[in-house]
Amino acid sequence: MTQLSEQEIIRREKLQELQKLGIDAYPAPQYPVNDTSVNIKAHYSEATKEQFQEVCLAGRIMSIRDMGKACFAVIQDNVGRIQAYIRRDDICPGEDKTLYDTVWKKLVDIGDIIGIKGYAFITKTGETSVHAKELTILSKALRPLPVVKEKEGETFDAVTDPEFKYRQRYADMIINPQIKDVFTKRTKILQTIREFYNALGYLEVETPILQPIPGGATARPFVTHHNALDMPLYMRIANELYLKRLIVGGFEGVYEFAKDFRNEGMDRTHNPEFTVMEMYAAYKDYNWMMETTEALLEKIALALHGTTEVPVGNQVINFKAPFRRVTMYDAIKEHTGIDITGMDETQLRGVCKQLGIPVAPNIGKGKLVDEIFGEKCEEHYVQPTFIIDYPVEMSPLTKKHRSKEGVVERFELMVNGKEIANAYTELNDPLDQRQRFEEQVQLMERGDDEAMYIDADFLRALEYGMPPTSGIGIGIDRLTMLMTNQPSIQDVLFFPQMKPEKNQ
Repeated sequence: MTQLSEQEIIRREKLQELQKLGIDAYPAPQYPVNDTSVNIKAHYSEATKEQFQEVCLAGRIMSIRDMGKACFAVIQDNVGRIQAYIRRDDICPGEDKTLYDTVWKKLVDIGDIIGIKGYAFITKTGETSVHAKELTILSKALRPLPVVKEKEGETFDAVTDPEFKYRQRYADMIINPQIKDVFTKRTKILQTIREFYNALGYLEVETPILQPIPGGATARPFVTHHNALDMPLYMRIANELYLKRLIVGGFEGVYEFAKDFRNEGMDRTHNPEFTVMEMYAAYKDYNWMMETTEALLEKIALALHGTTEVPVGNQVINFKAPFRRVTMYDAIKEHTGIDITGMDETQLRGVCKQLGIPVAPNIGKGKLVDEIFGEKCEEHYVQPTFIIDYPVEMSPLTKKHRSKEGVVERFELMVNGKEIANAYTELNDPLDQRQRFEEQVQLMERGDDEAMYIDADFLRALEYGMPPTSGIGIGIDRLTMLMTNQPSIQDVLFFPQMKPEKNQ
């Protein structure tokens, strides 16, 4: 255990003093909170003062201004901050002044959580405050908060160290409460998506996280072991194949907010555990899905910002439908000057060499095209753009294009240079699907550790007959980054993955 600091030792000694006085610093009974800082400050006035004569608030002490027999303290509750006026003779009306002289002035610290009962009023300086008549310690903080200097409501040295912010998110939210707005908006995004698909009559479902075969995507899985069954299991890399089984079973539309896990690299747009919303609709195709996705993102932008124009870094991204549509081959031609249509693997390797793109020897044609697009094209699509009609080798779960040879009916939605959504006209031909899986096995045998496994049960499900279907996956973390103007995925995750601390 890490050696205690001087402040931590002092706070533990104060806790002992409270115990000697018979004060429980962590009381169990419910505390009857009946108002909030924001509501009081928004609605208190001379005309409404009678409504605020018996308020009860609870929150964390963020500052104390001592004036002898009285003081002002700033209390932070779950929605904001308010000033409390605490006078010795009010909270200690009798002869015994211990609660003020000893407990409040000597044993209470910034960071402690207290409850106050009293009435609202406006100070001589015009600040709406709460005059405390009762004070209760609800939780003694044994660790001091990082010091943040503020003046007139403006923060001058907010803690910005990523190591602190991401590892101690709980403390970060205390001293930088404005970041809670990001996570409130994240929840609003989820609610809006639910409302959108529920209105279409689609059903929210749950599918397994532990799977015998890591299917539905090309990615490296996490592997674990089930002791009772004595078999390996894989953390879900995608929920696609299970959701399509439900379409086979007769549901017209299903969606799921899924925690997926991929044992791959980490950077500002990738975390090994991430959230994806996948939706599948029977009797639809990728053209319908593009129109539906435009409507969904427009609705989300309006719900969060009241406008379709969303600031992202130095850009303003407009989610007003319709979005631009560009084929993958046209995108590559536009940004490299090279038409790769009809090229085989050897020719594509030559293009990669010409463009200075390093590629592994064990990847196939689909991955080579993906590398070219990722390196030379992706960054150029800042405004929402559907990149459509991918090479068949890139998309083993997608139906071949109805009129174009060598490509499939697939799109990825690119925004601010990153993929936000991936969608198909789903492959529902079980014989074609089996052949695509077998081609993936060949890639695996060449050393591609992200190639797909054959899922025999999924093939069996297709053999019962899956109706024409379109499906989509939307990365919730990246979408939240966009909609809240955050530069890193770590900023939209409460608890991003980090290396263990050496000393705790």
